[in-house]
Amino acid sequence: MTTVESASKILDTMLGHLGFTATIEPQETHDGPCLQIHSSENATLIGNDGDRLDDLQYLVNRILRRHQPKAERIKVDCAHFRSMQEDQLAEEVRGIAERVKATGKAFQMRPLNAYYRRLVHNSLIDDSEISSHSPQGEERLKRITISLKKSSGSPS
Repeated sequence: MTTVESASKILDTMLGHLGFTATIEPQETHDGPCLQIHSSENATLIGNDGDRLDDLQYLVNRILRRHQPKAERIKVDCAHFRSMQEDQLAEEVRGIAERVKATGKAFQMRPLNAYYRRLVHNSLIDDSEISSHSPQGEERLKRITISLKKSSGSPS
């Protein structure tokens, strides 16, 4: 059984135990494998700002790694919620970067989980004028600071 098949079975079992009727469609995304949930109860499965999807994804990956320690990370989505959130976040980050360039003032984003922080950092990696920084620590949600890169040729 492949990693994706195992993850799909884990998710299907979890949803069944929780009383949900759903179909799970494995998809390949730019970010790796994704299990897309199709259900008549999408809003309940998604939760507030995707918090239930985060929980389902976390549990699927924890259980999967217990059985397959080297398994790749599986993304869990419902009604393409995460895809839409990622697009909105990318748009927001581009706007923030432009504002930082225009004003020269650093901007601190709302608290984000590790997955969304990685998306922010990756979306800014090719911008030679902007840097992004996450604070150290064990907190699950952290605020990224987006600022102008320090130019190496300027006097201190």
